[in-house]
Amino acid sequence: MANTAQARKRARQAVKQNAHNSSQRSTLRTAIKAVRKAIQAGDKAAAAEIFQKSVSTIDSIADKKIIHKNKAARHKSRLAAAVKALATAA
Repeated sequence: MANTAQARKRARQAVKQNAHNSSQRSTLRTAIKAVRKAIQAGDKAAAAEIFQKSVSTIDSIADKKIIHKNKAARHKSRLAAAVKALATAA
């Protein structure tokens, strides 16, 4: 257990920050799943539109350093490739 007032405060802050970051990661996963669901449905226009919104979400979370920028780039790249493959397949 924290002994100093500073350490106790940092522990309280860590709990709040962890809850916030967990919420942000959940938002990220939801955005990715929404794109994958649109791709699975085969709707090219909807998938492209949802992908654009998801890119904004992914970038925002990476800017806040909740996930690494390279991980964000990897997600965007793979989703873009999947949307593009859907467009050429249809």
